[in-house]
Amino acid sequence: MFFITGGYHRYFSHRSYKVGRAMQFVLAFGGGTAAQKGALWWASHHRNHHRYSDTDQDLHSPLKGFWWSHVGWILCDKNNDWNADDIRDFAKFPELRFLTKHDWIPPWTLGIASYLIGGWSGLIFGFFGSTVLLWHSTFFVNSLAHVMGRRRYATTDTSRNSALIAFLTMGEGWH
Repeated sequence: MFFITGGYHRYFSHRSYKVGRAMQFVLAFGGGTAAQKGALWWASHHRNHHRYSDTDQDLHSPLKGFWWSHVGWILCDKNNDWNADDIRDFAKFPELRFLTKHDWIPPWTLGIASYLIGGWSGLIFGFFGSTVLLWHSTFFVNSLAHVMGRRRYATTDTSRNSALIAFLTMGEGWH
């Protein structure tokens, strides 16, 4: 969860802090182990989400239904592309373009390492189980955090704050 929250979301999407190029690669590779595509793909779509929050142009808009906003958007082949113009600040790095193009490498690396360290139970629980939990925790921010929780401010979107989702996602539920 750290690499999605601290890397893909806070660093690549919002540029909340600065790191050197080596650490930037670590954040991109670590985020990639979550099997949520590459850092450039994720950040490009997330920046678009903020630009068009809860509209038809929002990739995971809750207006398209709960299941679409939860997981349908990332499984849909028509969403595989990303716009380099949305992420020019990072698209200039060839290693980030490589990891985004070959987004299967980080999760496969983690899966193989999990098997080598823990055998079948390491692969099943350490990789597949944790990845499914991580996916749903991340996706709860797109789905449940738009139908469950408290609205502290009158905004134009349907986002809500949820202590449960915040706990599961290292604070992302404070939406």
